[in-house]
Amino acid sequence: MLNKIDAQEIVRDIRQLSQYIRFVGIINNKGRLIAYERRPGLQPLLNPKKTSSRFSHLAIQTGMVAEFNKQLGTARFMWEERDKVQTISFALGKNTVWVSIDKNVVRSEVLRIIDNCLPIVKHYS
Repeated sequence: MLNKIDAQEIVRDIRQLSQYIRFVGIINNKGRLIAYERRPGLQPLLNPKKTSSRFSHLAIQTGMVAEFNKQLGTARFMWEERDKVQTISFALGKNTVWVSIDKNVVRSEVLRIIDNCLPIVKHYS
């Protein structure tokens, strides 16, 4: 089980990887945010109700993806590209590490962020 100190270290370490990271959070399997860091001065794109719904969706999605691990292998990450933001999620046991990145970042920078997140997540898995 992930403790609060480790969760805070994970979000801090990931947030420091790139100036383009908007938000890093760890969501538990019930959709509750257990640790997070947001880039200073940044306004969230979602209001509190929509944020709660998004986190619940991530918890469900992480559980559903895990159902296919035996047949397809473990999912290392999921990358979602939207009109206003890019997000990457990593399963961390029953938790999800969710990272949002500025939209206009080139794909090579997103891949660099992913490549640097993977060992951090693996270390705490």
